[in-house]
Amino acid sequence: MTDAVPVFPSDLPASVRSALAKHASKPGALLPILHDVQDALGYIPADAVPLIAKGLNLSRAEVHGVIKYYHHFRSEPAGRIVVQVCRAESCQACGADALMGHAEKALDCKSHQTRADGAYTLEPVYCLGMCALSPAIMVGDQLHARMTPEKFDSVVASLRAPT
Repeated sequence: MTDAVPVFPSDLPASVRSALAKHASKPGALLPILHDVQDALGYIPADAVPLIAKGLNLSRAEVHGVIKYYHHFRSEPAGRIVVQVCRAESCQACGADALMGHAEKALDCKSHQTRADGAYTLEPVYCLGMCALSPAIMVGDQLHARMTPEKFDSVVASLRAPT
């Protein structure tokens, strides 16, 4: 997670205008614009798609397709804590499927979803670059390797503990 203070969706036009002004004249502007909007708002609201499409002279379908293609981009706000479980081959070979099942139960939310109270978002990711230390997870911006269900529970418990 970033330390940036997110702006509210009511600031959507300003966020999109700022991203367009910064990148629209550059080749391949769509990805940097989407990153800027998500960095500002925490996700890319549906209302941003037509504004970005118009600013880049693209169809809404093209912009929407890029948002859906890249797992990094979100169309809904994430939970306060994002938990990513690596699902690449090395992690799968070392128990990532069972770990994901455990995470779903421990966090009380399914993969690709945010828990009802907004505390956690659980996401599968495809390679955290920790193949030699599989399975791996990322909690916020913190990597955790050689993850077991017991270690997972410990990490989650530490998130709940007062700092």
